[in-house]
Amino acid sequence: MPFTPTDEQAAALEAFKNSGHLAIQAGAGTGKTSTLVFLAEQMPLRRGRYLAFNRTIALDAAARFPSAVQCKTAHSLAYAALGHRYRNRLNSPRRPGWRVGQDLGLNAPARIGRVDLMPATLSNAALRTVTRFCQSADTELAHHHVPHLRGIAEEEDHAELADLILPYAVKAWADLHDPHGGMVRFEHDHYLKMWALTKPVLHGDFLLLDEAQDTNPVLEQIVLAQRERTQIVMVGDSAQAIYGWRGARDVMTRFTGEHLTLTRSFRFGPALAVEANRWLALSNAPIRLSGTPDVPTTIGSRAGRRPDAVLCRTNIGAMTEVLTLIASGVATALVGGGDSLRALARAARDLIEGRRTHHPELVLFTTWATLRDYAEHDPAGSDLQPFANLIEEHGPDAILQAVDRLVPEAAAEVTVSTAHKAKGREWARVRIAPDFTPPADTDEVDAQGHPIPKPVDEAEARLAYVAVTRARHHLDPIGLAWISQHPDNPA
Repeated sequence: MPFTPTDEQAAALEAFKNSGHLAIQAGAGTGKTSTLVFLAEQMPLRRGRYLAFNRTIALDAAARFPSAVQCKTAHSLAYAALGHRYRNRLNSPRRPGWRVGQDLGLNAPARIGRVDLMPATLSNAALRTVTRFCQSADTELAHHHVPHLRGIAEEEDHAELADLILPYAVKAWADLHDPHGGMVRFEHDHYLKMWALTKPVLHGDFLLLDEAQDTNPVLEQIVLAQRERTQIVMVGDSAQAIYGWRGARDVMTRFTGEHLTLTRSFRFGPALAVEANRWLALSNAPIRLSGTPDVPTTIGSRAGRRPDAVLCRTNIGAMTEVLTLIASGVATALVGGGDSLRALARAARDLIEGRRTHHPELVLFTTWATLRDYAEHDPAGSDLQPFANLIEEHGPDAILQAVDRLVPEAAAEVTVSTAHKAKGREWARVRIAPDFTPPADTDEVDAQGHPIPKPVDEAEARLAYVAVTRARHHLDPIGLAWISQHPDNPA
């Protein structure tokens, strides 16, 4: 069908023709890719590049953009430039982190503050240090790349940990530069970082950066270095910036250029736009959405009507939903597969049976009793409480059996996903799981004597926005119903 641009899309075209740098805030379902294709098609004599968030998006874009636009991921460009030299190492078998640590020389335990750290913990910290460096725009490994570990809260203790870990991280990074083999398993982010350090030049009349709100500093550095030689067009949704924990950050809001918006969602109707705008307001987003009037989207509970997808806040919440659905005889799929749930269940079984685990989230616990005590009594361990309860209620073997019964999405009656993994996806009918818990109460009370809750965290509001905007025709927001009673509710 012929493409009829909205007023906002027409304004984006006029700005694009002027060859200035652009940042386009594109809300959920507003047709950002269609808009970029429209811009490229209207300027057929200009050649450019489109940088996609992942390979699937890049392949889809390549089928839609004119041939004058090269559609790639940053990793594919880096691989073509130098990553191919390491293809033999990329195919090497996985090795436990503790074994890599042994090869690097991390063979003895260490005591930092009041915490005893086993070699496996130190090994994982060294490898995570390299990962954090590869995600950064820094040119050298430094103390701030060493991750913080559970139980080591004091800055002087972390500084002592960094002094211990950094030399091994430097050794690991040097090992990765040998194309013919080494101790550390070679990952795709390693050659991306190596490529970034060469200060690459991306030739073309324009550079389109998709999902700009989730750009790692290493990619941001590559893109911004092109601004003197090519037009940069960033497109994304600041309210969907949900990967800060993975090193990503929103580069759009502080980008120097003309700022435009796409606010009409073609995915859902006006009722869901109202719900989306509630969470956009709570996340201090720069846009508000309008729905498409002829898209019939409803909101509320539908007794007896099964959703197509259940979206959860955490892996533990997803595990709970999977167990419930499978016990009810429902063919269930899990976005991303069951590997993360299987690893958690196996780690719990190790602790219960008196063995230490190498799982990075649980590696500091020597027994199941110490984990249980930490989850119940230490505020820093409250996030582990649902996991501990789930294991106590069902046992790790029941969880492993449930994971083995998962089916592919094409064969599923219901798909379970975390909100993070649901990003970029959509379903006709969506239910929000109950692990989107409200903020904790403060010590203050209102006029009626009820505790006053803490403010809604912006990061949590962004995640809720991503979750509710995955629905096309019906949303059951039961897991977020608490917002109606929260003082921050803008509705």
